[in-house]
Formats: sequence, C-alpha cells, structure tokens
Amino acid sequence: MLRIHVSGVDLSRVRMATRPDAMWETVLSLHRLRDRRGSTVFGKWRKESRNRLNGETRLLSAVVPPRGYFPDFLTPSGGAAEPFGLDAGMEALRDTPADRIREEIALLPGDRTPARRPPGGHTSGSALPEALAEGRTEPLGRLISSLRAYHRAAVEPYWPHIRASIEADRAVRGRALLDGGADELLATLPPMIRWRAPVLEADYPVDRELRLDGRGLLLQPSFFCRGTPVVYRDPRLPPVLVYPVTHPGAPVFAEPGPWLGRLVGHTRSAVLRSIDNGCTTSELARRTGVSLASASQHACVLREAGLVRTLRHGSSVLHTLTPLGAALLRGGAPLPVP
Repeated sequence: MLRIHVSGVDLSRVRMATRPDAMWETVLSLHRLRDRRGSTVFGKWRKESRNRLNGETRLLSAVVPPRGYFPDFLTPSGGAAEPFGLDAGMEALRDTPADRIREEIALLPGDRTPARRPPGGHTSGSALPEALAEGRTEPLGRLISSLRAYHRAAVEPYWPHIRASIEADRAVRGRALLDGGADELLATLPPMIRWRAPVLEADYPVDRELRLDGRGLLLQPSFFCRGTPVVYRDPRLPPVLVYPVTHPGAPVFAEPGPWLGRLVGHTRSAVLRSIDNGCTTSELARRTGVSLASASQHACVLREAGLVRTLRHGSSVLHTLTPLGAALLRGGAPLPVP
C-alpha cells in the first residue's frame, strides 16, 4: 500500500495537471503494449502500434521492465501543473546528471554485470543500462532516439483521444474542487485511491510512505496508467501522483458505431466513411448509393463543417478527410502516422 501524508499546507497546494504528460504516457504505454490484460480497452491500439514499431521496444525494455520499477529520470518533472511536452521532456532527460542516472540504473532488477558490446561500439539493448550508468553520451542519445520513435508510433497518433480523456477527468475533478475544495477533490479520485485525512492511501505493489513536507502534490491523470497509481521512487523529487483515468466500457479507439450516424445522420455518416481514403464525387455516389447531385451536396455540407477537403483532380474533384474529419471517424484518434 502507498500512504501519502498530507498536511494542511500540502492540502492547500494540491493541484491538477493541465494536460497529459508526454513522457509519462510514453513510458506507461510501453507497459500496456507488453501487457495482455485490458484487451477490451487497449487491444486495437496494441495491434496498430505493433504494426508501426520497428524494434524500438527491444532497446527500451532494457530500462523499462514489463512491470515494477523503472528509473525516475525517464519521466522528468518540475512539479508544475503544466507538464512537459515531448521536446521539453526529452531535453530534460538529456540534461539528467550522470550520477543520478547511475544511481537509478543500479536499482533495476536483474544482473548488472557489464554485457559485451558488439563491434563498432554501438550499445545493444541488453547492454544499455550498463552503458548509461557509465555516463557516456552515445547510449543516452540512443535511448532518447528510441523513445522518440516509439512515441511517434504508439502515442502520437492517438494524442487527441488521450488528451480528450485527460480533459474529461479534469472536468470531474475540477467540479469536485469547486464544490468541496481539495478534500472533495481527493475523495473523488479513482477507487484504488482513498482519502482518509490526513493520509491519501492507494493500492500499490509495495509498501511506501511518502511525506509531502509542505511541497504539495501534483495530480497527473494518465491514459495508459492501469490498475494502480505511480509515484517517483525518490522521495526527494517533486511529489507527483500519476493515476489512471476511467475508461468507458466500449473499446478505446474502436471503429465508429451507431453513434456516428446519430450525430451526423446515417447518410452523411456513410459519406464520411466512404471518403476515408479519398474519392471523387462519382465514386462517392456509387459507394453510398445516392445520386451524383446528392453526393455533391453531402460533401459540400461536410466541407463547410471542416470535416472534408475538396481539391480539383483533372476534370473531377477529389474529396479527402481533414484531421478533424479523421478524428471524428475514428472516435478521436487521427490518421495513423505513415
């Protein structure tokens, strides 16, 4: 169990993160990718992400085990309510002092006996922790490059959906804060977290006591956090409680269901689906079974709504989806990254 000791001063300094944290979501999604549980929520995302990945997980798995501890420096935080974006987070990671990297790498489970490096001096996945602990520039650069590539494949395509989920959670917590203050805010956190003033208790894989000592607490909702919240292992770091958002019962990132037809009408829903990969007005009429004039009118309405873009292509016009149209069609997730 995790027990966070909250003084009166700390209670007045509890704050909500303003948006998802790119570094936390990237690292925690790596856990979800290798976890077979939660297939209803994450199954489709896992399949799509694996198809886009190109071996990045092999290197990253050396410093992010399938479960349990991973180094704090992978998710840098200044403790502010405005979390790091990806670029700022990567820069903060690059600036991590060598001594801190060495200390945190030493806490990873498994044999820390130095692995033999392949010819050419490049660091293999199994040798990455030891190479990082040596404080060399090349392995840290490889780690950052792999994190970026992994983020582009597994996180970035779904960022609008991730952000919408965090904003929905913030709306619930914000209402609680307005209605009953920080006490009410803490009392409305997910069920695995319990506010028993002056202690915030949470389900946790190990027993931990965290004393805020007047520093307050940043509440960071996370799309890819699952089951239990996460805190830094080092109690000296700015206190952050990363907790899972509540996912709806329907699969996340699922193909649009009947709701799309109810929102824009069944015919325009069919038109939007037919335009998915691009089509001419004649093709649109044929795919949806409507007249040429009707297909042109529906495309015009969707274009005026910002969902469709129309360009002249030879003697005809070509309709394609805008990012907004693609996001609507996919329930919040934009088109996959090429």
